[in-house]
This record gives sequence, C-alpha cells and structure tokens, in this order.
Amino acid sequence: MTKMTRRGVLGIAAGAAAAVATPSAAPAQGPPRRDGVTTIVLITGANGSAGGDPELTLRGHRTVGVELPGHGLRDAQFRRSYQAPQNLARLATERSPMAGVTLDDYAEAAVRVVRRAAELGPVIAWAGSMGGATLNRVANEVPRLLKRIVYSSAFCCVDLPRMADYLQLPEARESMILELGSAGIGDPAVIGASRTNFRTNDLTMLAKMKQALCADATDAEFLAMLNGMHPDESIEVPLADTRGHVDTWGTIPRTFIRHTRDRIIPLALQDRMIAGADRATPHNKFEVRSVATSHAPDVEGWAATINIVDELARRR
Repeated sequence: MTKMTRRGVLGIAAGAAAAVATPSAAPAQGPPRRDGVTTIVLITGANGSAGGDPELTLRGHRTVGVELPGHGLRDAQFRRSYQAPQNLARLATERSPMAGVTLDDYAEAAVRVVRRAAELGPVIAWAGSMGGATLNRVANEVPRLLKRIVYSSAFCCVDLPRMADYLQLPEARESMILELGSAGIGDPAVIGASRTNFRTNDLTMLAKMKQALCADATDAEFLAMLNGMHPDESIEVPLADTRGHVDTWGTIPRTFIRHTRDRIIPLALQDRMIAGADRATPHNKFEVRSVATSHAPDVEGWAATINIVDELARRR
C-alpha cells in the first residue's frame, strides 16, 4: 500500500498494495520470537486486497494486510464476464463469492492476523474508510493486543451503530457516495452482494468516480487503481452494528488521519465521528492529524500519511 495507485485507503473501494495477496493467518513455524519490531496490520476498506507497505518495511517496521473473506485470489471475483468485451447480462446475474459474508467474518479474519502479529511484538492496526468498521470490532475483541489503532478517513462508529446511519447525517450531505450508484450492476438480492463495474468505459461515470475518489490523481493513476479493485462487496457490512465499546476499544490509544479534500467521507463527517468518539472516552481522545488529500490519497498525500504512521510506530 504505497500510494493512491495501490488502492490505499479508499472508501467505497479501498485496498492495500501488493501484487501477491498475503495469507491472513499463516500458522506459526516454531516458537514465536518477540523482537520489539512493531507490526502494522492493514485493514482494507471496500473492494480491496490484502497487502503490506514496502516503504514502512524499509523504515524498519513489519507490515501485513488482512485478506478479507471473499477478497482472495481464489474467490473468483474477477470472472470471465468482467473481462473485455464484458458480458453485462451475465455479470448482472452471476452469484457473488461475497454472498452471506458479514462483518463478523471480516473481524474474525482480522483478529487472526492481530493475534499472530502480537506473538512477535507490538501491533498497530490501521484501517481506511469502511475498514474502520472491522477495526472497531477488532479493538472490541482484543484491545490488549493493540498498541494503537489508526483510522485514515475511516468510519469510527460510536454513538450511532452503523456506517449507514452516519451517511444519513447532515454532515454527510456533501458526500458523493450515492452519486456512484449508477456504476453498480445487477440486483444485490440476486447476486448476494453489491457489484460495481470499475472497468466501465462510460466517460461520464469515470469522470464522476475520479472526482469522488481521487480528484488530484493523474488519469493513469486513477485507471490503475480502478483495474485493481474487486468488483463485489458485502451488502451486510454497512448495515452491521460496529460501535466501539468504551471498556475495550475505548482503552486503546488512537489516531485519526483526516483527509481534508475527501468527497466520500466529507471532512465534516470525519470531524463528527472524532467528536462522538472523544465524548465517549474523554480520558482517551483521538490524536488528530490532517493530510490535504482526497479519499484515496494522491502521491503526496500518501507520503505524508506514511510519515505519520512511521512516527506512531516508533513511539515506545
């Protein structure tokens, strides 16, 4: 997950950067060896893939991505009907590998990675956008295994239960997320998931996607990002209760990296979630940072974000 082109922290379409997916829960080989190196566990948002970040690794940290259920190399999201020339009629009816996948499933996969990483040393869990829902669940379940939790323009539900609830707030009125609905294909009730045709050649739709997700990116970066996204995503996760609990999630040091140009999770909505979380745990408020970038960071925005996470990981 090196920059925007690596599907870093998208909202409706997020992921981590890696050409080869990282196994979510590789069994330990021999006794664990704690070496004091911080492991940064990356939790993708919607439509993403598992992967670490090479720059953070070069700076001396371990990074590992969580392979969410339905997002693996063998989960058949990239089907023949999705290739060019596309078979749109078939694409609109084929059953999705995401059918029936819930936030519980996402959390279970992420907790496995955190438990394994904690055998080796300190752990920071870092999520973007919809990945914040999974991060809250992980923090509720294994708070003592986490050195810090980090949200990059991510959903942090505390005083309202669901991501969908936050998108109904006045602070979300400038979000472009609903405007991207026309990129969807098929009936979710039929295919068992939301399906987005990221490989559309509709120039109007592509321009709207770019404006919403990464207005500052070059066209080359934008198209590279789109072509790496998984088309299918769970329809259960946005409607799940993902509130952070005061006695678990609320005990962990936390950082929120605001994206000041975000058109998916507007800055006002980010601030609303930060304020709600801080009211719930006034003794343990968010450390807030800001990066002048869109929902998916441009090159400069990603470099600034890496510097922040690097600094957080170096703290003792």
